Amino acid sequence: MRIWRGDAELDAGPRQQRCLLALLLTREGLPITMGDLIDLVWGPESPTSAVNVIHKYIGMLRRLLEPDLALRSAGSYLLRHGNGYRFTAGPETLDLVAFRHAVARAKSHLGQDRPEEALGQYVEALRCCHGSTADGLADSSPAVATFARIDSEFFDAAVAAAEIALRVGRPAQILAPLKLAADLGRLSEPVHASLVTALSAAGHQAEALATYRRIRERLAEELGIDPGSDLQEAQRRALTPVALTPVALTPVALTPVALTAAGPRPAPELPLDSATEAVPAPLVRPAQLPPDLSLFVGRTAELALLGDLVAARRDERRSGPLVVAIDGMGGVGKSTVAVHFAHLVADQFTDGQLYLDLRGHLGEEASVPVADALRSLLYALGVRGSDVPDTFDALIGVYRSLTVAKRILVLLDNVRDPSHVRPLLPNSPDCLVLVTSRHPQLGLAVFDGARLVSAGLPDLPQARELIERRLAVLKGRAFDSGADAALLDEIIELCGRLPLAMAILAARLAARPRLSLDTVAAELRDGANLLEAFSGGHGLNDPRTAFSWSYRHLSPGTARLFRLLSVAPSPGVTADACVSLAGQDREATRAQLKELTEAALVAEQGNGRYASHVLIKAYAEELFQATESPEQRREAVSRLLDFYLQSSSNAQTVLEPGRVRAVPPPRPGVEPTRPATYAEAIDWFANEREALKESVRLAVDIGYGIVPWQLAITMQQYLNWAGYYQDWEDVMRTALHGAREQGDTVGEAHVRRSLSGARYSLGAHDEALGLLAGSLETYQQLGMRREQALVHTNYHRIYGALGRHERALAHSNEALCLHRALGDRRAEVANLMGNSRSLAGLGRLEESAFAMEQALEVVQKSRTGLEEGEIRIAIAYNLAGIGHTQQAVRQLELSAGRSRELGSLPNEFDALRQLMDLLIMMGDATGARRVFHRARAVLEALRDDAGPSL
Repeated sequence: MRIWRGDAELDAGPRQQRCLLALLLTREGLPITMGDLIDLVWGPESPTSAVNVIHKYIGMLRRLLEPDLALRSAGSYLLRHGNGYRFTAGPETLDLVAFRHAVARAKSHLGQDRPEEALGQYVEALRCCHGSTADGLADSSPAVATFARIDSEFFDAAVAAAEIALRVGRPAQILAPLKLAADLGRLSEPVHASLVTALSAAGHQAEALATYRRIRERLAEELGIDPGSDLQEAQRRALTPVALTPVALTPVALTPVALTAAGPRPAPELPLDSATEAVPAPLVRPAQLPPDLSLFVGRTAELALLGDLVAARRDERRSGPLVVAIDGMGGVGKSTVAVHFAHLVADQFTDGQLYLDLRGHLGEEASVPVADALRSLLYALGVRGSDVPDTFDALIGVYRSLTVAKRILVLLDNVRDPSHVRPLLPNSPDCLVLVTSRHPQLGLAVFDGARLVSAGLPDLPQARELIERRLAVLKGRAFDSGADAALLDEIIELCGRLPLAMAILAARLAARPRLSLDTVAAELRDGANLLEAFSGGHGLNDPRTAFSWSYRHLSPGTARLFRLLSVAPSPGVTADACVSLAGQDREATRAQLKELTEAALVAEQGNGRYASHVLIKAYAEELFQATESPEQRREAVSRLLDFYLQSSSNAQTVLEPGRVRAVPPPRPGVEPTRPATYAEAIDWFANEREALKESVRLAVDIGYGIVPWQLAITMQQYLNWAGYYQDWEDVMRTALHGAREQGDTVGEAHVRRSLSGARYSLGAHDEALGLLAGSLETYQQLGMRREQALVHTNYHRIYGALGRHERALAHSNEALCLHRALGDRRAEVANLMGNSRSLAGLGRLEESAFAMEQALEVVQKSRTGLEEGEIRIAIAYNLAGIGHTQQAVRQLELSAGRSRELGSLPNEFDALRQLMDLLIMMGDATGARRVFHRARAVLEALRDDAGPSL
């Protein structure tokens, strides 16, 4: 792996950083989750700091690739995707992309019987390869396998190019890349067989035989095996080179990873039993595949995976056919992918291709019976109607007899379950069976060795290519590369990147030339009638129809849960939330979620959440409105919102044990989550943050279910400690709007006080002071002493930040008196800390130290430790001020460690920043540099929200 900017080669950094970049490059355009990145870089023995290390490397790589990149900007190449990343680049930037594009063009030329052009493209592709992928960078088995797959693409392309070069009589043109491939693939028999044959055809017979001897000796010494049939045949050709003109070329499989196809093997001589004697020889070579989609685009990952599976079948010791089951939701295009791939590899299956639509998605009653499917296959194989047996067992026997030792591709579309497939499997290890279904065929994987492949939604670039290619055929329609492109992207996202939906939209635009993209986008933005934009009309299956096939076969309870899930937050819901949403027991809910997942109406995500595609959710919303009564709809929404309120309050109570619970008891049917430990509470908030934000917005919009500001207030402490300041502000502004609409004076005062904290954290001190003034006035009018004390505490913090320490001290003393009168020891600690800071700011260090010692004593007695990190920062400040710098360093280290244990990233960053400044002042540059890197890692974790900066 090498990087250039212009003519200058760049240093990609430390070894692990280079490994990370190489891994992202190999998956160009595809996301890699944080968990997968950690496994790839370190394997099972990953360090506890792995996430921070990855973030650090990503930041360094971004600045390496784009030195002028603004701070915290993602740039053009390394983009966030969920909790992971993906690398995007074009052929002008990344050799791997250029290589793959050239290979794809070569296959296209070959499919059009233009071997000269195909060879030229293969040569261009092979020039991109200069050595082993990420040589010496991999430390884990998954990384080794990932890099080996890229090398395999080079090997396959070299072998395919060699076959074409022999066909057109130019073997010398391919010798250099073949020799490189042989050096890299020391034990690759296909590569060495191609090299031996090409050397012989180019007139280098002695070198060809020497190459054969070397690989033969290597196989014997390292693997204890003899050369396979391909290598032996290459040796025979080298010994009789005259026979190599011309060399018969087996068509190359048109897959994203080039596949070499061996010539047809002679069928073994088998004794005829009574069944085979009764069956006449087939009259035709079946070619039943549906026509390939001429506008097919994308699906690079799926096609590459399918290509790898087919390419590997020759190396497997199989006793039965290779079965590949492709699953995906309705309308995602799994059948299109299967048909396209079948056409790409059809030439490898010299005895024909069979196709059946089993209609399993319509349910057991409407699907094709297996016996009828067997009869159809026998007819396709040339068996006359009069020779087709009557019994089921006899049908299977004849089918297996006709397919023994054959090379047949069988495509079984819309399969119901494994019993729908098993009798239709051909009786030969040289056959390929492609299966499509709406849910993973686990039974086929367990008992028949099937390989499972999921057809997911295309990413945005592939979706854009899909719809633009269809729109390109429209006459008289011009699209501006600026505004129209942005509008097109919005349309693509509004229809959830579902291929069926995008195809229907393109067809509508073709049928109505005056229909504008603005009109289509406006229709899609109307969520209440979203599916109407994809109405297919008579004879066309639209998304609503596709989803209804799955919905009609749900059990009554599961169908109800599907309808209720239409009100779930967009990030998805956990099983716990679904229990309260449905108001039923946990066991029934989990069983229904499993049924929905198997029907491909709901997807279970890696974080334990369940979510539906945007169009499926729109379909569920239609059913929810049409089926449930207004009272039932209101109760379901109220239960879900109350689940989040009660669970968030429970988690907040764990984080702040002294806080008074200010929410009503849960309503009937609500089973809230109850985190038991600090870590569980933090994890719960981290996982539910987006759902909580959306719940506050929903409660404000509908005006029932819960009091919005109560939910918002339960979130503030987590959002503050975790550094999500912008989220904090957004939630509070939403809640403030709701409180004002309801005329809730007390709620408005609570929200204004919390909002002032968010604005203070974002540096808007004057606005924060104004918000506090309004809250204090309300609290004083109503005699709310605890709330008055909190406002004075907030005043102290802001005035302290402004350097107005006398005024800050006055407010802190006001709060201290109120909290002592209320007996609130925890709040007393906060006020003592505030007093200490203000006294230190005024230069009264001895008084400051005494106040801080009092605070630390109270905290240690309470054993919560929640403010310990902040207290120790203040103690360190005082120690440094009187010249006790080593003791100050120790206090700051203790503060950073305790803050990390408690998950308070802002406090940890603050401790590290002050420690770095202190070490610089002490002249310890090496120590300060180490602390700087630690602080930067913490800051990287806070990069998505405004916060402190170095």
